[in-house]
Amino acid sequence: MRAFVVTKYKEPLREVEVAEPAVGELDVLVQVQAAGLNPLDEKIRLGEFKQILPYRLQLILGNDVAGTVLQVGAKVRGFKPGDEVYGRPDKDRIGTFAERIAVAEEDLALKPASASMEEAGSLPLVALTAWQALVERSNVRAGQKVLIHAGAGGVGSVAIQLAKHLGAAVATTASSSNAGFVRDLGADIVIDYRTQDFEQLLSGYDLVLDSLGGENLQKSLRVLKPGGKVIGIAGPPDPAFAREAGLNPVLRLAVTVLSSKIRRQASKLGVSYEFLFMRASGDQLRQIASLVDDGVLRPTVGKVFSFDQTPEALQSLAEGGIRGKAVVALTH
Repeated sequence: MRAFVVTKYKEPLREVEVAEPAVGELDVLVQVQAAGLNPLDEKIRLGEFKQILPYRLQLILGNDVAGTVLQVGAKVRGFKPGDEVYGRPDKDRIGTFAERIAVAEEDLALKPASASMEEAGSLPLVALTAWQALVERSNVRAGQKVLIHAGAGGVGSVAIQLAKHLGAAVATTASSSNAGFVRDLGADIVIDYRTQDFEQLLSGYDLVLDSLGGENLQKSLRVLKPGGKVIGIAGPPDPAFAREAGLNPVLRLAVTVLSSKIRRQASKLGVSYEFLFMRASGDQLRQIASLVDDGVLRPTVGKVFSFDQTPEALQSLAEGGIRGKAVVALTH
């Protein structure tokens, strides 16, 4: 079976022949037809997460999948061969840049009927991130004000639509060339990040979803109303994440120190900061699929690459400029 692997951190992906996936009794073997590309893939390739995600190399990359069920384990009840599915494998079982992958039944859902394979393959990681930030952690509801950074990107383009569906007033940051695009998604206020300072223009927000980190994260704290919250997906990790991830005491301490400055700043302002590292969930993907089929969420595929172009596709993420998601499509 062909797959693209990381054999050494910071080196380009290499195409190699690997063994067929082992299919456990609760696993589903999926013929990969589309695999979304995410900044997480590039960060893993560069070794940025090796302390908290201690993968063994060589490692097949890829965190999103859409495809067709080939085989199911003896105890699988929810899927059968021929089903069209999508999912984000558990963080310990990634590897969708391959012709086939075995995924736990609980991490998969039937793909949205109205979506193409490429559209379905673009969704799992970003849609789960948006869902867990806005619905699960923040219970966003009508009348609230939500700021979503990088609204034309993968997470942002889904989060704007979901926040609007939940009844929030939505502001976003984007380039002027993407202003019309993010307005079409539902953004009420669009800040041109190149020429405008969102901190000077916004105030009284209930929630900020920050995918950029750094100075952007610090400024985000200052547009919140008292009791408001920033959820960061670009770091730094916080103590709650360290506990949930089961990190050892040394790493827990390191994570606590890493995030201490931003948590102190938040505390002084009467607001809070949380780090989100999304988790796999077939249940949430079923709800997301319903929203897609109801026309509430519209997947945005900015560019489709062939399987052979996977290394170049991953490189293109670092260069930016892709609206929505980039996807690798496999033809069989």
